[in-house]
Formats: sequence, C-alpha cells, structure tokens
Amino acid sequence: MTILTRKIVYFRETLLADQLWVPSATITRVAAAAVVKNPFAGRHVDDISELFEVGRQIGIQLMGELAASLPGPATSYGKAAIVGVDGDMEHGGATVHPKLGKPMRDACGGGEAVIPSNVKIAPVGTAMDLPLGHKDNPWSFDHFDTMTIAVSDAPKPDEIVIVMALADGGRPRPRVGSGPVTT
Repeated sequence: MTILTRKIVYFRETLLADQLWVPSATITRVAAAAVVKNPFAGRHVDDISELFEVGRQIGIQLMGELAASLPGPATSYGKAAIVGVDGDMEHGGATVHPKLGKPMRDACGGGEAVIPSNVKIAPVGTAMDLPLGHKDNPWSFDHFDTMTIAVSDAPKPDEIVIVMALADGGRPRPRVGSGPVTT
C-alpha cells in the first residue's frame, strides 16, 4: 500500500511559566502532523484495516525525529487524528489506535500507560486539543495536559491529519498531585 502524504508539519512549545506568569521548570512539547490522503473518503467500506498500516508507517517515519527534538527524555505522550468531512470517525481511529502506539513507545523508550487520544471530523484549519498523559503512570494527574494543534490548510475533505506529541514534563507548576483520590 502506498501512503500519499501531502505535507508534514512540526510544532514546538517551550513553557517557562504558568498562565499567571509564575516561573516554572522548563517544559518542552513537540508534535508532528502528517497530512495524508484518505483512501476511503466518500465511500462506505467495512474493511478499513488498510489505515492501520498508515498509522504505523507515519509513526515510524516521524517519531524518532520527534523524540530526538526534546531536550530531555519524553515523559508524556498523546495522539490524535482530524478526519476531513468526506471521511468517517473510524478512519481516524484506524490510523491512531491499532498500530501507531508501538512506534510511539519505541521512540520514547517504552510506555506502560495507554496513549491518550482524540479523533474528530472537521473542516480545513480546525484545531485539535490533543491530550497528553504520563507515558508510564496513568494516575499522574500532573501530566494530564493538552497541546492544541491546527494545520491551516488541512484536512481537505479527502484527507486525514495524523498527529503525535511528546513532552518532557507535565503542566507548568502542577499542584494537583498523583494517584487515585477517594472521597
């Protein structure tokens, strides 16, 4: 199967303070978005397993570079897909769920926790709030975060934007804590 990729966009945020300008430890978040052709746009197809491999190949292609671009080791990760309006939610799910996780975990040195994800159908230029969570501890509340991503000219109706993100820290000045809270 040939993956038709129109473009790849990289994002980098360096956080030095919280929203109230209180300084924090430096946190870097990076993301890569691949804009790919959706072979199933506009068609009803039950077997969409071809898209599983699209997610895996995009992950292999982009994750090593993404992990290497962090100044520190990756502690958080997340993934998302924005499906153009001629597609289906399942098309995005097929790119991010079955096979994208392995190349993400390989690139960041493991990952015991489920990779947080989000998928939606949207027109060109729509922003995605990509969830982030600690790669090894699903109960690290201080790492529950989001990174907002948008590609100004994507997804076209027959495209999917596949996004992967890593961070070398949680939120700036976290004060929520870690672990289950009981009431």
